[in-house]
Amino acid sequence: MTAPSAPPDDVVGAATVVRPGALTTVQDLGRPGWAHLGVPHSGALDRVAHLRANRLVGNDEHAATLETTVDGVSLRFESSAVVAVTGANAQVLVNNEARGWSLPLYLRAGDILDVGPAITGIRSYVAVSGGFTVPRVLGSRSRDSLSDLGPPPLVANTSLGIGRARTIPPALDFAPYPTTGSIATLFVHPGPRLDWLTDEAARALFTQSYVVSPLSNRVGLRLTGQPLGRRYDTELPSEGVVWGGVQLLPDGQLVVML
Repeated sequence: MTAPSAPPDDVVGAATVVRPGALTTVQDLGRPGWAHLGVPHSGALDRVAHLRANRLVGNDEHAATLETTVDGVSLRFESSAVVAVTGANAQVLVNNEARGWSLPLYLRAGDILDVGPAITGIRSYVAVSGGFTVPRVLGSRSRDSLSDLGPPPLVANTSLGIGRARTIPPALDFAPYPTTGSIATLFVHPGPRLDWLTDEAARALFTQSYVVSPLSNRVGLRLTGQPLGRRYDTELPSEGVVWGGVQLLPDGQLVVML
């Protein structure tokens, strides 16, 4: 079985990576439909931010964006472009001058866009009108860190192609956007293994506060709190997991699958 072929990319511009950041990857809506071959879905982790960035520059939802991690990214645009930055709130500079976040920004050839470190949240998204046109793998431009598919993370001095804009970006002077707070409430649905927890652990699961561990990544969000005790010492056979599934680690801590 092979992926359907895509029409040739219509590349009309380019951006050069000035500062790649700790982990900046190209992401779109992922590659669904390949799980039976062991290929993860991948795609933008914060889909709301990805979609919003694309809408701000007039792209359809499938256009590829850049997903930064913690410390942002810097790009020099070799042609005029319209860009937008959403997701984690961060300082946005164009040629060292402060510009708007979550708004369309009109750049000229030679302008340098710099997305600074995340102020709230973890991942910012950079969209450009026409989308970033790296080669597709199994129908998607997304980098999948688990299967090593898709384009590698950005490195300095490399060039990213930019496609032809399909529509005119919307005229906006204000775009309301909720920012991520330091505390969030998550709703948990009991799964089939809840009876593996002790009564005390089951109560703690739904009542205690957790801190996001720096060991988290795109694959799993690790939570640190009071260790949860188990009734059994055995381990389960490997089984499929879904996005949002919560797993109990041997040390009693939790990981939420992303």
